[in-house]
Amino acid sequence: MTSELTEQTVPGEIARQSPARPQNALLYDMELPLRGVFYPLGFAVEILTNDPEVLRAADESFGHVHENRGATTLQIRIGISEGANRACPPEPTRREYNHLYSLVADVENQALLDLKTCTSFAWLKKSTLKNRLYFRYNFLEKMVYLLLGASVVTDLHAACVGKEGKGILLCGDSGAGKSTLAYACARAGWTYTSDDTSYLINQSEAPRVIGHAHRVRFRPAARELFPELAAHAVTPRMEGKPSIEVPVSELPVLRSASEAKVYAIVYLNRYPSATGSLMSLPKGTAIQRMCNELFSAGDIRAQHEAILQQAFADVPTYEIEYSDSEQAIHQLDLLITRT
Repeated sequence: MTSELTEQTVPGEIARQSPARPQNALLYDMELPLRGVFYPLGFAVEILTNDPEVLRAADESFGHVHENRGATTLQIRIGISEGANRACPPEPTRREYNHLYSLVADVENQALLDLKTCTSFAWLKKSTLKNRLYFRYNFLEKMVYLLLGASVVTDLHAACVGKEGKGILLCGDSGAGKSTLAYACARAGWTYTSDDTSYLINQSEAPRVIGHAHRVRFRPAARELFPELAAHAVTPRMEGKPSIEVPVSELPVLRSASEAKVYAIVYLNRYPSATGSLMSLPKGTAIQRMCNELFSAGDIRAQHEAILQQAFADVPTYEIEYSDSEQAIHQLDLLITRT
């Protein structure tokens, strides 16, 4: 074995002989000349990119909303690199340390977010962008709602419906029937706001939530309950859950509203032998359970917990035991009359 460093070689010559690592290997200075402003949940978000397909995908995800709630514009930066066609990447692995958040599908498809400063950047391959649903669900929408959740709203694992101007949050574990009951209420004349995720407006004086009132997502089993869903295909979804996503405009929903004031919180307890009943839960039950279900961590989580404590301190909480949607809707109608 011989050394590459000889008596005639000096350190300066080593530096001159070794090729410098090109700075563009870091993709640190990608130019993003294309810009578009969208209004997810009614909050202005500016998307900067170097590929027009990113803006077209953003229009598919957020183009249905034009309301501007007046908040400071957030910026999402997405850089697209050319590359050979490849199979769709796996679902991104998510990691969070305090206010730092990463989405990593593979070495060529990843995103970094600072939830404290609301700074973000995604580096993706062109072939990944061509998988439009994958790109929208796993990167574009995820980044947008993470930054909104770190700045202006708090995510709630809850559906929302309303009647006579009174919004009711429908809560429960995954599979408890939130989406199914919310849609059943909408078919029965209630106002539909969201299926299984609602967003509490942080700075609202009274507890108000925003929902994706333009669409409903169901589990595939909902086809057995609602015949109108039979013609709709199962679509991909984040976290690997298959779903049927249908625009409200294609469903027998008479009323929908993107925002609702919360008058009560109801936890769903569905089981076959239930006869239909509504009972009050101890004060603070909903706040504790909502805090346990928060998607955030670190300082952001502490901020969200404080917001929940303040927003829902005086909102009554109930549990409905039911076996079918008709029983539950009847109990919700009774609740509205006394709320």
